[in-house]
Amino acid sequence: MSRKRLPETTAYVRITRQSWQNGLLEGEVSAGSFEWNFQWHFRQGKLAVKPSQGRSLIKEPLSRFLEQKDYQLEPGGDYAFTIRAEI
Repeated sequence: MSRKRLPETTAYVRITRQSWQNGLLEGEVSAGSFEWNFQWHFRQGKLAVKPSQGRSLIKEPLSRFLEQKDYQLEPGGDYAFTIRAEI
C-alpha cells in the first residue's frame, strides 16, 4: 500500500515592525501566488491578515508560526515555514 504524500507550500515571512511596548508585530507573508500583510497583537492573541483573498489559507498556520517563534523574530528578519497544503 503506497502512501500519498501531503502537498506542501513554503510560506515566507518578513518582519517589518516590532513594538514590545504596544505588544505588536507587523510584517508580510507570501505563499504560492498570494501575498498578505499582517499585524499580530501578541498580548491579546489577535492576528489580522489583509487582504482577505486567501486569508483563510494562511491565518491559522501563520498564527502557529508566530506563537512558536515569537521571541526569535526581529524586524528586517526573513523567515520561512511549511504549510501542509498546496496554495
